[in-house]
Amino acid sequence: MTDRPDPARDQLAALARDGSFAGPWPHARGELDPRLARPASVLVLFGVLDGLPSDHHAQAQAVSHDLDVLLLSRAATLSSHAGQVAFPGGRADADEDAVSAALREAREETGVDPAGIEVLGTLATLPMPVSNHVVTPVLAWWTRQSPVGVVDPAESSHVFRAPVADLLDPDRRVTTVLRRSGQVWRGPAFRVHDAGTDHLVWGFTAGVLDALFDHLGWTEPWDRGREIELDP
Repeated sequence: MTDRPDPARDQLAALARDGSFAGPWPHARGELDPRLARPASVLVLFGVLDGLPSDHHAQAQAVSHDLDVLLLSRAATLSSHAGQVAFPGGRADADEDAVSAALREAREETGVDPAGIEVLGTLATLPMPVSNHVVTPVLAWWTRQSPVGVVDPAESSHVFRAPVADLLDPDRRVTTVLRRSGQVWRGPAFRVHDAGTDHLVWGFTAGVLDALFDHLGWTEPWDRGREIELDP
């Protein structure tokens, strides 16, 4: 832990106070029924505590080689979003606000200690029609390291910290194409490698990261015509 200011943390805190994120949300698949939509939240947790820094030199000065974000791969046996890479998070209980729900879910899914997390603020609530949720991203900074890993194999198969510079690397960025029921959805995606495992970050999680990087001015030019077809 260090007391010196971190430019990435300061930029993220400023973004959390900016009500313009993320404008009209372009990454929703289908239509949300507001009468039935359930509240959920995710923890978007950044830090500089990883022992495996990126070897990509990010163009944004605030992005150090060891800046990372906490992600997990959902269990392949789940009925919703099976096998996808996601932020820790889930549905809020009746007596919870977005922050409480995100911290509880993150602890249950990854074992992270909420006492070492500084909540910077919440971002605009975003629709997730595919599971009929409205999701609030909770932006946070990891002030004190705690061990993380898979807590319940029925929920997640891999918990890891992705270097932000790797996510910004143009060679790791692609556009996913999902064709279903005669409709086509395209969205940003990131290739991530951790502990011998290759992951493709796409869908809601990739959309949030893409919008965050754009708003922060961290995005590096990449080939949006490089596409990967997803299984329907």
